[in-house]
Amino acid sequence: MKMKIFPSFIFLLTLFMILCITGIGCEEENDLYWEIKPDSKTSVIEIRVDGISYKFCLLNEAGEAATVFDEGENFSFYFSVTNNRNEDFYFDPDYARSNKNGFCRVHTTENSDLGKPYELLYALLVGSPAYPFYSGDSYVFEVPWRDDRDSVWFWQKGTYESTHRELLEKGSYYTGFKYSFDFVGVGNEPDLRTDTLGFSINFKIR
Repeated sequence: MKMKIFPSFIFLLTLFMILCITGIGCEEENDLYWEIKPDSKTSVIEIRVDGISYKFCLLNEAGEAATVFDEGENFSFYFSVTNNRNEDFYFDPDYARSNKNGFCRVHTTENSDLGKPYELLYALLVGSPAYPFYSGDSYVFEVPWRDDRDSVWFWQKGTYESTHRELLEKGSYYTGFKYSFDFVGVGNEPDLRTDTLGFSINFKIR
């Protein structure tokens, strides 16, 4: 017995496949991703999206960007956001307070989670005007992996405490995070929200 395939069924099946492909494409277009490796030509991710600049790298003990470190050497995370637009904004840098986006978290290449160099104790819940981000302003977050501070420290309305991580052994590691940045316009200026931006650094302890 032969099976009859009706034209309407073929049309619906084709339409469904087109919608699926279109949906997948849109999802990919809305996620921007940058990655560097130990053998990359650069040790720094520097990008500009909609007039806002982002810089992400690891620093060696000499304060230089690097992706290869000697065993027993400490390193620091460095991330900055700079307003290169002519408009002023308010910008709450809460990416540093999140435990969900992977910011400053280190993994082995076998995907073992080694944690973060700090933990958030508490943050003041204040409105966006408490975070002015005028044209030309930069927010810079820098913290060492092994942080020997015994006292709490403060950054942009947040109170943090070191987790006193041990220096990493020889091996390959990575750190990275994904985040959608919100910039609130001042006065009648429109707000600005980025797509999800992804940053990833693969590094080595030798």
